[in-house]
Amino acid sequence: MNIKNSKLVWLALLHSLGIVAYVIIVVLLIQNGGRIFGQMTDLLGPIAFLLLFVSSAAITGALALGRPIMLFLENRKVEAIKMFSYTIGWLFLITVVVFVIKILQLRLAA
Repeated sequence: MNIKNSKLVWLALLHSLGIVAYVIIVVLLIQNGGRIFGQMTDLLGPIAFLLLFVSSAAITGALALGRPIMLFLENRKVEAIKMFSYTIGWLFLITVVVFVIKILQLRLAA
């Protein structure tokens, strides 16, 4: 792996960790929504949730695709594809780790 690839791998890891951090923040907001906002029985509750959903898609999409699209537009197509692949790879690896931790928690609790 050359230096350029190594830089892309670490940059992809940072982008993936940004996505993970954002997901954690949104999960904490959703889990504590009742405490923070109280019971939402009017139309604003579903509107707020859907706006959060759409904003989350845009933010995570920008973190996963922003730099690869910029590289692609700079005619650095191979780097763009590698960066996107590394980002998805890191996200997959992080997801597997989270699932393994959850499975171990369940087994230890039983």
